[in-house]
Amino acid sequence: MGAPRRERPLCAHLCKERRLGTQSPPRGSSSEARQAGSSGGALSFCLSLGAETRRGFGFSSAAKHRPLPRRAAAGWAMVEQADDAPLLFWAEGPAVSVPEPVEASGWGNSCSSSAWGGPGELVAGPGGCLPEQEPEQVEEDQILAVFVVTFDPRSGNMVEWCLPEDIDLEGVEFKSMASGSHRIQSDFIYFRKGLCFGLACFANMPVESEIERGARMKSVGILSPSYTLLYRYMHFLENQVRHQLEMPGHYSHLEAFYDDKKGVLPAGKGTPNSQQPVYWLPSIHKYMYPEMKITHPAGCMSQFIKFFGEQILTLWKFALLRKRILIFSPPPIGVVCYRVYCCCCLANVSLPGIGGTVPESKPFFYVNVADIEMLETEVSYVACTTEKIFEEKQDLYDVYVDNQNVKTHHEHLQPLLKINSADKEKYRRLNDQRQMLMYSQEVDGDCSSCEEDLFVLFFMEQNNRIFQTLMEVSASQDKTLTADHARGMGLDPQGDRSFLMDLLEVYGIDVMLVIDNPCCT
Repeated sequence: MGAPRRERPLCAHLCKERRLGTQSPPRGSSSEARQAGSSGGALSFCLSLGAETRRGFGFSSAAKHRPLPRRAAAGWAMVEQADDAPLLFWAEGPAVSVPEPVEASGWGNSCSSSAWGGPGELVAGPGGCLPEQEPEQVEEDQILAVFVVTFDPRSGNMVEWCLPEDIDLEGVEFKSMASGSHRIQSDFIYFRKGLCFGLACFANMPVESEIERGARMKSVGILSPSYTLLYRYMHFLENQVRHQLEMPGHYSHLEAFYDDKKGVLPAGKGTPNSQQPVYWLPSIHKYMYPEMKITHPAGCMSQFIKFFGEQILTLWKFALLRKRILIFSPPPIGVVCYRVYCCCCLANVSLPGIGGTVPESKPFFYVNVADIEMLETEVSYVACTTEKIFEEKQDLYDVYVDNQNVKTHHEHLQPLLKINSADKEKYRRLNDQRQMLMYSQEVDGDCSSCEEDLFVLFFMEQNNRIFQTLMEVSASQDKTLTADHARGMGLDPQGDRSFLMDLLEVYGIDVMLVIDNPCCT
């Protein structure tokens, strides 16, 4: 953890890091889309505050009253972005700052700087804005293991090499090479191993070898106590897996990497089995939002919204209720790991005292059949898989997402699948605020804000409003929650009645719901 420092607005941290170029732009996207995707803003949060506060965040008040041009009103089609970029992260505690760009050392940090014009070079954001220079604290690297997994035609997936040699990597050979990967050329995978998190890059290369049956497949990956820094090494791992395919058995670069970046757990023997605290993404009740720093691929959140459309409101309710959510997709699975993260972001609450007794919505990322025993003990999680057999194992999940089809086998959760009028209104507001943000960027050259802030803060504000109202009603004398209260929380009194009842039960809030059930009137 870094030393305490002077706080700056969250959007300034985000925009600063992107303009400094501390991460790679999404692969396969145009330079214009990358530039547009690197800016955005916490507009939903700022618009809910007064004009003085908005000016303090760097927003132009004139943008709110200026008519939207036809281009801005085009909605999602205005900016096309790829979502196969390094995974975003949330800081694990107070006053953890985003990393400064450093000179290339051959490891993960070099990929970030070189992708944007060279180590340490300042890159102008939209509108020609240059970042302010200010010394920042750098979160410490802690790589617990580096490994190479290969597919053997006779033995199947196996760990070919690792450091340290005595570390427990049981199951990693399946987590780092997803089922069905033989049908694709490359992929990246986030996963959980014990109390650690991993990132692996996979590649498949055709070879003229009867022994290898015409294809050589490998993954190169790393383990860390948290996933907040794993994205830094995406480019390094991609290069190394290609190197392992072309020159099998040459591990000198990986050995040097581990010697440079290795970390030791505070207690135990340095294995993932050591009982150390796990820092889950949505612990908003522990650390307030201004102390959280986010680094992510441009377009991760917008791709999530565009992919699910209005159904993100369905996922939002399930996430807030801490349900077990399993997302199925055939390979590649990397972009689906983003959806796991985004789904967890929907449930953030910044009010103190909320959710302390509720299980956290844990991002497990990629899981396979080897994880079934572990999943049987979990009461709340979000994960993704490439194995269709999970659909039949309904005791392992509450919500199953197949492509854009969200479904549940629990009868009492069925009403939450229906999009009601309040859901449509929230989705409309989210789109409108995004369009206003893009217009502000285009016309004013405002690079002090980003779209990812808008997404996170939109749902956080919605969640805060719900729980603030529920706590106020709970503290009142009659403890009666009426239809007017529901509308004030942005909910449909009838359509969200079942959701409200489940919410009160899950969070243990003592309130009497007096909204009539339409089936009984």
